[in-house]
Parts: sequence; structure tokens; C-alpha cells
Amino acid sequence: MQHRPFGSSGVLVPVVGEGTWNMEQDTRAEAIRAIRRGLDLGITHVDTAEMYGSGSVEQLVAEAIAGRRGDVFLVSKVLPNNASRSGTLAACERTLARLKTDYLDCYLLHWPGEHPLEETIRAFEELERAGKIRSFGVSNFDARELEEAVRIAGTGRIACNQVLYHLEERSVEHEVLPACKRLGAPLVAYSPLGSGNFPSSSSHAGRALAAIAEKHGASPRQIALAFLMRDQATFVIPKASRVEHVEDNAKASSVTLDANDIAAIDAAFPRPRRRSGVPML
Repeated sequence: MQHRPFGSSGVLVPVVGEGTWNMEQDTRAEAIRAIRRGLDLGITHVDTAEMYGSGSVEQLVAEAIAGRRGDVFLVSKVLPNNASRSGTLAACERTLARLKTDYLDCYLLHWPGEHPLEETIRAFEELERAGKIRSFGVSNFDARELEEAVRIAGTGRIACNQVLYHLEERSVEHEVLPACKRLGAPLVAYSPLGSGNFPSSSSHAGRALAAIAEKHGASPRQIALAFLMRDQATFVIPKASRVEHVEDNAKASSVTLDANDIAAIDAAFPRPRRRSGVPML
């Protein structure tokens, strides 16, 4: 599994992680097996949130990583309506209890909300000083919002910006990804396989992916992930609640696309026109 530095801390994190959004809807035992298989394959970046299943997914993750906490780069998120200073501190304690751990490797604000960002970041800093989180970042922030977070926290302090990014939703390439690179906050792509809407093999774009996959002895999904990871500032966290899916995802980090591959994918999945804001699910 390929690793890259996660923000200015220099901590090396797998480029392919495990997302857990909606995992409460999956067969619990099978989802736990998938996460554990991912750990075996080097997918040790596990992402969750207090919102997922109203905390039940954090509990599922706790069971999956039991006995292997030291191997895991564990990320969770605070909901915006909980993100006052005191609310963030309390939410983190609840998350730690559900995850059965005494620290998070990274704690994110799930999306911008009504509480002043200064309050949230001050709480993150308190949690960091207390050893309850090791880094902090943001999610669903556009370029301007990310710049404001860096202004408040300081250069190199925002560990990442987690945003929606997949082949058919590339709008973050216009402003958000360049801002992430400029500000030293890696982009973490959630739903990088389109959240259940992966290109059909019968479509023109799907056939283009299949041709490149055949060339590399890979699957179309591995090619899609490799395309997103072509930039050194990008990580991906596809959800995989079945063992065969996590095994497929793990192989994506070993796929290296050449210029012709990238040009073909770029033509099959053109970037949309520049627009303000950031896409969200």
C-alpha cells in the first residue's frame, strides 16, 4: 500500500482509506470483516463521523479495530450544530467513548455551520493539547472557507479538507484542490466511486475505463481511484462493506496511469464548468 504525508505533520497515511458513511445499513458482521480485511491489506486510514448512524457506525468501527487501534489512522467528525467550543469538546468525548479509544488521529468539522469557526478551532486546539486528538481538519469547505480556516488556525495546522470527488464530479479540481495544495492541506476524496452511481460498462465513459483497466490488468474501479490519486495531494476513502470490494480497492494504489491514460479519462469524464461553492452529498 502506498503512503503519503498527511499534511505538514509528515505522518504517512495510506492513499486508499476506508469510508464508513451509511455502513449502519449494511450487514454488520460483513462490514466488520471488510474493515478488518482492509487493515490486513494496509488500508489503515479509517474514516467515520458522529453523524453516521447517529453514532452507531463509530461503535461498529470500534468493534472492527479492537485489538488493532495502534495500527489505525482513525478519523471522525463533529457535526456543525455541535461545533461550539463546549459542544465540540463534549462531542469528542462521546465519539471517543463510542470508538473505545482515548485519542483520534484526526478530528474534522463535518461542514461549515453557524457556530464561529474560531470556536471550533479553539476547541480542536484544546483537544490536541490534552492528547485527545493528534491533528484536526475540515470537510466540505470551499477554497475561501479553507483559507479562512488556515488564517485562524495558522499555516500547516489544517490537516486536510475532505470533499466529494469522483470521475463524474470533478468540480473541486478548479479551486478546491489548488487551494489544498497551496495551503498544505491534502484533499481527501469521499465517495470517490460515485456513491452507487459508478459508470455503466455499456456507456461510452465506462468503455473507456474498461479499456484502460484491461491495459493495466486492473478493474475499472481501480482505474477510477488511481485517476483521483494521480495528484500527490489527494487521498481516497471509498466505502467497502464487503471483503471483495475492499480487496479490489486496495490494489488501486499500485496502479500507475500514464499520460495517455489520463488524457483518455479526462476526455471521457470532462470537468464541469467552474462554479462557486463545493459539491456535497
